[in-house]
Amino acid sequence: MLDQPKIDSFLIAILPAEIVLFKSIFESYDNIATLRTEDPQLHHMRIYFSADSRDEVNALLTSLEARFSIRRLS
Repeated sequence: MLDQPKIDSFLIAILPAEIVLFKSIFESYDNIATLRTEDPQLHHMRIYFSADSRDEVNALLTSLEARFSIRRLS
């Protein structure tokens, strides 16, 4: 049996007006993560990524916090 890749995630809240641009920028980094809307009413998005990429995803998210109104929820 093959080992399944370990998936990790961050839950964030972001202003509705910023979602499209944020998602476009984040996903322009090929294969780093996938973003999904978790709660459209509260504007919560979950960022899914390989556990091996946690530091890289965290660094990208931190760099984007200077441009976007991001609240980390987890």
